[in-house]
Amino acid sequence: KMRLMTVEHITDAYQTLRRSRARTVLTALGIAIGVASVTCILAISDGARGMISNQVNTYDGKLMIVRPGAQTRDLNAYLNPAGQQLFGTSSLVEADIEAAKSIDGIDAVVPLMILNATAKTSRAEAANNVVLSTTPAFIKTADIKMNAGQFLGEETDDSAVVIGSELSTKLFNTDRSVGQMFTMYGQQFTVIGVVKTGANPVNYNTVDYGNAIFVSYNQGKLLHKGSTQIQQINVLAKDKDNVSAVKDKLKEKILKQHLGEANFTILSGADIGRPTGELFSALTAVMAAIAAISLVVGGVGIMNIMLVGVAERTREIGIRKAVGASQRTIIGQFLVESLMISLLGGTCGYLVGCLLAVIISSQMSFGPTMTWSTAIAALLMAVGSGVIFGTYPALKAARKNTIESLRQYH
Repeated sequence: KMRLMTVEHITDAYQTLRRSRARTVLTALGIAIGVASVTCILAISDGARGMISNQVNTYDGKLMIVRPGAQTRDLNAYLNPAGQQLFGTSSLVEADIEAAKSIDGIDAVVPLMILNATAKTSRAEAANNVVLSTTPAFIKTADIKMNAGQFLGEETDDSAVVIGSELSTKLFNTDRSVGQMFTMYGQQFTVIGVVKTGANPVNYNTVDYGNAIFVSYNQGKLLHKGSTQIQQINVLAKDKDNVSAVKDKLKEKILKQHLGEANFTILSGADIGRPTGELFSALTAVMAAIAAISLVVGGVGIMNIMLVGVAERTREIGIRKAVGASQRTIIGQFLVESLMISLLGGTCGYLVGCLLAVIISSQMSFGPTMTWSTAIAALLMAVGSGVIFGTYPALKAARKNTIESLRQYH
């Protein structure tokens, strides 16, 4: 009996909504906009998180990174190593690099010093560029492809630099500027290589390679007035099976250098990408909450149109109640109509959101990720809006007085 009643409600709702197609479509549009916005944001965010995970996974679990500061839940401490330079002295020192190199089973130890500079040529100027001072082994721990020239080498002169292709275009109007010269910190530098566009702007090293200037570690110390300010040390193990032992030894050695003070953090495996993932989750939650406001607007639209429907069908409601329809039946009828409108909007919104995510991501270096969780979230948002905003009109219809309803002729 319940099943037959549900089928009847769906049939009646379909016929009712079909009679006023324009009104139904416009009402569903509000829900569609909200669901599309949230779907697009979730798909892009999942794509970004997946990109970070893929970067870390390419090292087969052999990568470890050392950052200044104790373990903390403050995402900025992880994701903005340059902030350590701006607001205080880094706890990492050159002795930590040597200590890491002395450990058996390590393939590469790569220090990262991050500075800021304005690059100038006779025809152009690019301000606030990240200057990444590192060693040639950096290329072992970063997903970098060269557009032209070569990366820094062991025999490279300190005045030689590698720049990102976007910065190259700004300064020289070409992404193949090998041999060109520019001024930075009052010195002249020669470009020996250009990093290819498409190298991920979002990465665990937190550096936009396309707009960066790569200088030798020694040059970085000179630019920093002879002192070191190490924001990060990348450590690559030779064998993934002994990463845990190497990590323990690394912690022991650096702890000894710091006289037992645990003012540093060593991340490995999934932990490397987790802070970035958490940041994206936090940003996604905020953006999704803002986008969900349009769901409320769409829900109010559903409530408004359902209340209009209740007023227009007062006599129909009276007749149904007169022939034995219960309050539950009337509530079910109007709730099904509300759900059909919201599901129509939710389905269209999800498809449009996926399309928008693909279009927006085509301008980025990563694609969107469509997951079942996003689809389920879209479905729940649509159903929730239908139930929440359709309940009051349904209750109002069910509580109408039978005699008074039958007196209505419009």
